Amino acid sequence: MARHDQCAATPPYRSVGYGLPTVLAVGLHVLIVVLSVVTLPQRQPEVPQTSSIVQATLVSTETTTDQAQRAEEARSRAEARRAEEEAQQAEAEALERAAEEQVAEEAARQAELEAAKRDAAREAELRERQETREAAEAEAQRRAEEAERQAQLREEQEAQRQRQQEDAAEAQRQAEADTRRQQEAEEQRRREVEETRRQQEAEEARRQQEAEEQRRREAEETRRQQEAEEQRRREAEETRRQQEAEEQRRREAEETRRQQEAEEQRRREAEARRAAEEASQGLDRAIDGESESVANARQAQEAANSFINLVRRAVEQAWVIPPGASRNLDATVQVQLGPSGELFGTTIIQSSGDSSFDRSAIQAVEAAAPFGELRQLPAMAQRDFRQFNLRFRPGDVR
Repeated sequence: MARHDQCAATPPYRSVGYGLPTVLAVGLHVLIVVLSVVTLPQRQPEVPQTSSIVQATLVSTETTTDQAQRAEEARSRAEARRAEEEAQQAEAEALERAAEEQVAEEAARQAELEAAKRDAAREAELRERQETREAAEAEAQRRAEEAERQAQLREEQEAQRQRQQEDAAEAQRQAEADTRRQQEAEEQRRREVEETRRQQEAEEARRQQEAEEQRRREAEETRRQQEAEEQRRREAEETRRQQEAEEQRRREAEETRRQQEAEEQRRREAEARRAAEEASQGLDRAIDGESESVANARQAQEAANSFINLVRRAVEQAWVIPPGASRNLDATVQVQLGPSGELFGTTIIQSSGDSSFDRSAIQAVEAAAPFGELRQLPAMAQRDFRQFNLRFRPGDVR
């Protein structure tokens, strides 16, 4: 409380800023700028100097001495103006120095004021510490007296507590006796409950054992059923495998039958090919009989067409189309022949997308070769038909 009163009595501390020095410095600089602006119009007489010089240059009657005199006068005026400007600059600098000195003096006064305030604050703080120390001593004295009163009170309370403890001990002994009697009765009841619980547990264990035995018998029955089911599944699997084997044998028999039919078809086609060869031999004989007129271009073309038709018919007779081939299949085979019509090679240049169909086309060309009729063609046509393409479609060969 004394510290608070002391703080209230002490005048509040007020920080001293630099507002006034700043205002003075700003005013000084503004004054310098104003003086500089005022002196600027005095430089205008230089323009007449330039005008005089220009005028002198234009006047042809002016002498060199007059020009030099005017130039000297212009320099004098310029030096006078420069001296005046230097005087004004010196005056402005003096004003600025005076303002700076005033600012420094104001700062010194502010510093002295700050020092005085700090001294006053230190004295106030010393007085506050003294009052605080006296208050602390008084508080210590009060606390000592309070401690003495508290000690007397504790002694009285201790005596009262001792009496209460004795009364409580007596009551505790009485309560313990009652508690022992209650515990004995509770123990008797617990033993009776425990005996009842053991009997119930034994009965429950017997029932659980019987239920476990029942579950075991049911599990055994389930296992036997699963084994029987597994046996039936194995028998069904064996039956299925036998059926599959029977189906496989049936398919193999069907394949054998188809192969036999294909073989029979090839035999019939071979017979047809032999008939075609005999027909081609007749064609050869016809060609031999007309060999003198083969030189004619039209007859040569007809002979070439006859050769191609003969090859096409022979290939068609030898071609065994795979069963189930789609009518949309289309394959092109390139055929290379030797000078005597022997087959040098076959190449699929456009596949049908069905490998069995492509393979049947190549086999048809191989079965129909050789093509000895090539020797009956003119030499030029023989070179043209040493290599040609055959297009295989399920309907025909082109």
